[in-house]
Amino acid sequence: MPLQLSIDPTAAEAPYEQIRAQIAARARDGALPVGCRLPTVRRLAEDLGLAANTVAKAYRALEGDGVIETRGRNGTFVAAARDAAAREVSEAAQTFAGRARRLGLSREEAQAAVGEALRAAYTD
Repeated sequence: MPLQLSIDPTAAEAPYEQIRAQIAARARDGALPVGCRLPTVRRLAEDLGLAANTVAKAYRALEGDGVIETRGRNGTFVAAARDAAAREVSEAAQTFAGRARRLGLSREEAQAAVGEALRAAYTD
């Protein structure tokens, strides 16, 4: 299955971020199923007309987020990203809750802070 990505050179987001976002979204919605093999860095760079370092940066970010995994010479594959994302968000929430409590915030104040941060993050 060819990986159909599009890069907008006029977009505010850097090309590596466009690659990262598109692959992450497709992994989340199942268009790229767990275990799906991704093209090599060099191949995807050639297909998109980008430098290999740009694609490598996107792959590193995706691997750091748990969306993809590299299996040495066997290639790069879509990982079980939903599990990794859920774990990471849970850990971040626990860290936030502990810090808010140490700072003396009430539960309502902490929830208000989270609500405000989510509104800001999800405003298009």
